[in-house]
Amino acid sequence: MESAVLATPIDRLLDGRVKVAQPADGYRVAVDAVLLAAAVEPAAGAHVLDLGCGVGSVGLCLAWRRPDLAITGLDREPVFVAAARANAEANGARLQVVQGDVLHPPSERFDEVMMNPPYLKAGTATVSAHPLKAAATAEGAAKLADWIACARAVLKPGGILTLIHRADRLDDVLGGVARSFGGIAILPIHPKQGRAAKRIILKAQLGSGEPMALLPGLVLHAADGAFTAAADSILRDGQALSMRGGDA
Repeated sequence: MESAVLATPIDRLLDGRVKVAQPADGYRVAVDAVLLAAAVEPAAGAHVLDLGCGVGSVGLCLAWRRPDLAITGLDREPVFVAAARANAEANGARLQVVQGDVLHPPSERFDEVMMNPPYLKAGTATVSAHPLKAAATAEGAAKLADWIACARAVLKPGGILTLIHRADRLDDVLGGVARSFGGIAILPIHPKQGRAAKRIILKAQLGSGEPMALLPGLVLHAADGAFTAAADSILRDGQALSMRGGDA
């Protein structure tokens, strides 16, 4: 399986610094993966779980920026697991990939969890006939609440969850994290200046009593369609995306 994955066309992230082979059919890596990786800022030497890692794009981008971290990717689909392992080897990344299911959390505990769960709510959209694309884009047996519950189960006390999701599902995300997480920071991602946010990145700390913060938004595109300087520094140069109040 891994040889078949490596034979597929290569997508390049972070201006070619990270190379990702993907199955020829199905879901394609998007800028969301790079943005999510940029928003994760663990302590030195932390152990980070990429929940639903797919072909490993988020973990690979984070590993490029932070080679000191121990990163584990977990995914249910054998094809994605094989691809992520092959990509980790090809990039020389410190990324371990295991097969697992969010409905059955692993026993290991992590300092941080990052995730890009399926965006489409079960029963609200037409699901792709391609099984891999459907698994990546639409909720199946595991709903958003299950993804957040899995993160809660595997985080150490005081651990950090960072996720990216559709802005129109923010109420569902907040409903999932409200019971056990605090210190919630929400970063809106706008396609252009003056346009409604299409994505949000949310960061929360397990067991924190700190209040919620709504951060200044990140604008991806200028009027001419090119990336803004702020977005370009993240997507091309690999800079971190700060979620510390006014520094965003």
